[in-house]
Amino acid sequence: MRQFFLKGLFFILSTGIAYAQQDAQFSYFMNNTLFYNPGFAGVEGVTKINLLHRSQWAFYESSFDDGGAPSTQVFSVSTPVYKFKSGFGAHIVRDQLGPQNNMEVQLSYAYHLGIKNSKLTLGIRSGFVSQTLNYDKYRAIHPDDPVLVDKTGSESQIRPDMAVGIYFRHEKYYVGASFNHILKSSFDFGINSQRDAFANHMFLTGGHYYPINNQTMLHTSVLFQTDLKQYNITLGTIMTYKEQVWGGITLRQSEDIGAMFGYNFLKDKSLSFGYSFGYVVKDQAAKEPTSHEVIMSYQLPPVVDVPKKKQRTPRFRR
Repeated sequence: MRQFFLKGLFFILSTGIAYAQQDAQFSYFMNNTLFYNPGFAGVEGVTKINLLHRSQWAFYESSFDDGGAPSTQVFSVSTPVYKFKSGFGAHIVRDQLGPQNNMEVQLSYAYHLGIKNSKLTLGIRSGFVSQTLNYDKYRAIHPDDPVLVDKTGSESQIRPDMAVGIYFRHEKYYVGASFNHILKSSFDFGINSQRDAFANHMFLTGGHYYPINNQTMLHTSVLFQTDLKQYNITLGTIMTYKEQVWGGITLRQSEDIGAMFGYNFLKDKSLSFGYSFGYVVKDQAAKEPTSHEVIMSYQLPPVVDVPKKKQRTPRFRR
């Protein structure tokens, strides 16, 4: 069975099927789960803040004007609410794609169900996505192109967005599934024939924690994403030593292979910093060969309820 699974996985990776990049891609996808699945809100049992920056195809220059390389920033926060058996999360994404800038602001809620030593969560997300076009950076092939004629400066449109997800967490493994952009919000910028819609996307995540010894932990993970027409798979492996320092690799089927390094700071290891270096292995002629990604996380100290001391009043003393 295991050999069959490995052969099947190798076949999927070797087919090279992938879809155009709509949502941003990340090497640290395993540390950015809230971006994919609202069911992850509060699952970790602590309040955590993440900051992530990715420069894809770094230093890529277009054939005219400056810039052009995709650049993405993510801010996210996730916290549990034990009183209501729930979790809340929020994230903001800025995705710069040359003359086009996509931005989203999302709020997530997840209901937590305890199942023995595991946790099952059901999540929903609501927010908005915006798209901004800088017409000054476009060059029309036909002078009378209706999308660009008499257009200068920038124009923005805002649309609602929703997602739902389910997430299962065990001490040693986890799996999740989510459906994003279920409203299929579209942007037309005044041109009825030009409708750029956010297509439905399904994300499947999974991972396993394997203790090699008392000091070393191996974390393997997978991200499967599809628009229900084509798909993309990203694999990741991270080894952590003494819960302090880590290193690993990622392999994205459609594009690159990456190396990850990181360190946990402070006595309680609550502050983390990670870096990823990606190298393009497909279609190098149309891209710059390297990508860079950094992530910083801070975990707030857990709130512990201190029991109130019982005090006797003089009336009840004997």
